[in-house]
Amino acid sequence: MQASKQFQFTNTVLIAPLLLVLAIWIVFLVEIRLGINFNKFGVLPRTLVGLRGIIFSPFIHGSAQHLYNNTVPLAVLTASLFYFYKKNAFQVIILGILVSGFLTWLIGRESYHIGASGLIYVLASFIFFKGIFTNYYRLVALSLMVVFVYGSMLWYIFPIQDDISWEGHLSGFLVGFFFAYYLKTPIPETKKYDWERDDYKEEEDEFLQHFDENGNFIERTPELEIELKEQPEVIIQYHYKESEKPE
Repeated sequence: MQASKQFQFTNTVLIAPLLLVLAIWIVFLVEIRLGINFNKFGVLPRTLVGLRGIIFSPFIHGSAQHLYNNTVPLAVLTASLFYFYKKNAFQVIILGILVSGFLTWLIGRESYHIGASGLIYVLASFIFFKGIFTNYYRLVALSLMVVFVYGSMLWYIFPIQDDISWEGHLSGFLVGFFFAYYLKTPIPETKKYDWERDDYKEEEDEFLQHFDENGNFIERTPELEIELKEQPEVIIQYHYKESEKPE
């Protein structure tokens, strides 16, 4: 599979992140417009009613700042996911929301956990580790870019701030790593030059025919080419005669 076919821009690369961003913004605008608060629909750990937050919590944000902080990374990472890993994109997003949400429900503090940051950590972790595991140069470059841009996110999987759901971040990070390790992704075949192939023969290489056995360049004019083609093949045969034994 060639890289041009594997990494191909489609409408989904734009539509998917746009729909996710619109969803979280619409929910927030509805809260402001109607003067209501959806925080109670977040993940409330180890309670039956809190299970609904596994689905609803990624679309709920506590403030405009919270929403702003999640909008750009959600859009960028989702677009990267659908461009480089389109076969696994829907799996990573849907299962990432469900699995990371359930893990947050298991290990989280007794508080409402809301926000798309859990999904963002799933995406960042998956894209980073998948590129490293594949060892394909373009995907490794994407992994390094994720580290460069979002590397500071790593600190927030630890309990360094009380008002941040580090449990949701840690859950997303672990789920992304798990998906990167177990989900199979088609990787483009690396282009091989002729001399890298197993069936390569030096004597048939037109370029090498311009050099002698010492590496000196041989100028081959059109006249010489014609002469070489017309020259009959010389076959040398050796005949050995047994020596006569003295009487």
